[in-house]
Amino acid sequence: MRLYTYFRSSAAYRVRIALNLKGLEYEAVPVHLLRGGGEHRRPEYLELNPAGLVPALEDAGQVLTQSLAIIEYLDETHPQVPLLPAGALERARVRAIAQATACDIHPLNNLRVLQYLGQTLGASEAQRNAWYRHWVELGLAAVEARLAGDELTGAYCHGDRPGLADCCLVPQVFNARRFDCDLSAMPTVRGIVARCEELEAFRRAAPMAQPDAE
Repeated sequence: MRLYTYFRSSAAYRVRIALNLKGLEYEAVPVHLLRGGGEHRRPEYLELNPAGLVPALEDAGQVLTQSLAIIEYLDETHPQVPLLPAGALERARVRAIAQATACDIHPLNNLRVLQYLGQTLGASEAQRNAWYRHWVELGLAAVEARLAGDELTGAYCHGDRPGLADCCLVPQVFNARRFDCDLSAMPTVRGIVARCEELEAFRRAAPMAQPDAE
């Protein structure tokens, strides 16, 4: 398997965690999102992934895109160490938590949105950072309420084994810290992330552990 990744991409970070939790070997191919105007905009990468986003995963001669789709593919093709629970209702719960991060929070504050705010709309760095913090804090507060009020929450987002939801939560909190978001009212989120960060699979997936880290 070959993973096209960028060390600070939270979407690629999710997939790295999933691969590590499953003990799967892969080749990391860095795609720098800033150097030279962005390597993800080069024709050779756009041929691989027309959306020009990371991650992309090559496996068995096929290219997969979109982090959640990739992780579920890995879960279906390598069912050992499952990342989703067995029951339909519980699977829906885990997917909802994962999507609250990957679909509600992340799209509003990823790099291309922040670049558009600054380069096209003329927002200052302070305004861009305020935008980021507003949406991240609002979204993570909703995740906190969901986790704190549910008996199915355990040491991790669902029970006492990390899974799909944790793969999404940890990268978002990493980025929230980078932008000095206020997480003081989110003890459940912070506790889960702290436990995840003690695990080898999460440590090896962390941005600063990547070969392209700066």
